Amino acid sequence: MMAGSLTLLGALWALLSFLSAAASCTSFFMPYWLYGFQMGKPVSFSTFRRCTYPAQGDEKNLVMVEECGRYASFGAIPSLSWQICTLVTGIGCALLLLVSLVAVLGCCIGDLISRMTGRFQGAIQFIGGLLISSGCALYPLGWNSPEIQQACGNASSQFQLGTCRIGWAYYCTGGGAAVAMLICTWLSCFAGKKSKPTPY
Repeated sequence: MMAGSLTLLGALWALLSFLSAAASCTSFFMPYWLYGFQMGKPVSFSTFRRCTYPAQGDEKNLVMVEECGRYASFGAIPSLSWQICTLVTGIGCALLLLVSLVAVLGCCIGDLISRMTGRFQGAIQFIGGLLISSGCALYPLGWNSPEIQQACGNASSQFQLGTCRIGWAYYCTGGGAAVAMLICTWLSCFAGKKSKPTPY
């Protein structure tokens, strides 16, 4: 038995919760959801970040700036679906992070997680994973925006990549959400130790 408030399955739940949250959150922040080419340079996107973008040079001609950054404002994100995707995925990641923090603390602190609170944490994980999955499902709806079409050979549209390809961060974000929804939610039901009956 663990010294904290978790069972052996609970310790596995804490580990997987941490790993799935780390995978989803890190990948959400990385601008490698979509790869393409623009003006002969490789470009990449996430929902709110981009690597390599066009800018006006000294002679007022377009040059490709080879650096990564986020869009200047929320409204500058190239499509409404990507704006919604950014919101729901961000909220989902925050929920997964919160649960993973509590789960890891449960390994060290006694009486922190009971059977009931473990199940409640699992429900939060399910919601977080569902939000992230929804964000991943919304992402292809933004492939018809002019900015994305420029990077995808002017051949992309909703759910059609054109000359672009999906990046590793997209898969990693969705994979972390799937683990949280399917495995962690189930393990959370057995995470907390049964409370001992209080003697009268």
